[in-house]
Amino acid sequence: MPNTLDLRRRIRSVKNTQQITKAMKMVSAAKLRRAQERALQARPYAQMLTAVLESLVRRTDLYNSATGEIVHPLLTEREEKNVLVLVIAGDKGFAGGFNANVGKAAQRFIDERIAAGQNVDLEALGKKAIGFYKRKYPAAVYEHKEELYDNDLAKHIEDVRHRAEPVEVTGEHPTVLMKAIFEDVAEIARSIIRRYEQAEIDSVYIVYNEFKSVLAQRLVVEKLLPIRKLGSPEITAAEEMTEEQKEAIAHAAASSGVTVLEPEDAEIEREAKKFGTADVDYIFDQEPELLFRHLMPRYVIIQIFHAILESVAAEHAARMTATDAATKNAGDLIEKLSLTMNRVRQAAITKEIIEIVSGAAAL
Repeated sequence: MPNTLDLRRRIRSVKNTQQITKAMKMVSAAKLRRAQERALQARPYAQMLTAVLESLVRRTDLYNSATGEIVHPLLTEREEKNVLVLVIAGDKGFAGGFNANVGKAAQRFIDERIAAGQNVDLEALGKKAIGFYKRKYPAAVYEHKEELYDNDLAKHIEDVRHRAEPVEVTGEHPTVLMKAIFEDVAEIARSIIRRYEQAEIDSVYIVYNEFKSVLAQRLVVEKLLPIRKLGSPEITAAEEMTEEQKEAIAHAAASSGVTVLEPEDAEIEREAKKFGTADVDYIFDQEPELLFRHLMPRYVIIQIFHAILESVAAEHAARMTATDAATKNAGDLIEKLSLTMNRVRQAAITKEIIEIVSGAAAL
């Protein structure tokens, strides 16, 4: 049985850990509020862009009347032979099952695609997502070719893909979640759009944590490309929060001063939803093909950007919950150790009294 000195050292150690987890909880709560605010600020732009495209779709034909071709390649549907999946996890640990759940959902998706005889390309966003597949799947290999023609006056440059395995990692983005800068996300999205337009991939899915509020979040697998219906995400799989998880996160939010209610739409969001809903004819200065060419890629970019913002907010919420539970568990452990120490000390005192009484009786 440990002595009093050992128990005091253990209690002191647990108290120090409790102070650390409590500080981490407050930091995560502050970051959660900022991340939630960023996600809300991005909504009006996304809603306005969606409204513009929906208005354009309602008033124009999606097929060119002369050629019969669809007005934008991102609307083209093909048989799914080569699939790209974006996996958005976190940058750090100490977030409970947040990162592990993302990894499991992505792995289920990959296994289903392999069973269907499809090839899968992986794009990992975040250090934890990269860690899932760093050693499990090989990186894609490209051969850079340069060919001169027209009497060496022109040069053709091409990167040829040599696929060796059904599942390969085509991109790793370890820093994109740190600040979630729009330009960085746009660069990733343009690369994906280019590959889809060149028919290198036939569809694009994204695995992330959808965040509406502290209590309204879920892990989803969303189909990003091809675009079938604007403004309505095509969710192919979803994992809702359990009641136990909701209770834990509600307790953590209440003790950290974070609201659990979903914020109401601001005036600018309500106006964005109304845009283009009037049943009137618009005169477009540009051809529909040109408008789609500029707006459709922007729509895909903002969808990926918003998914990243929501995933970051969900990660901070998970870390706030995990550190709150760790703080509570540390408090319970301190109580148990204190009770044990008091019993050990009382037993030592009782033993000394018995020894004194026994010695006095023997005289």
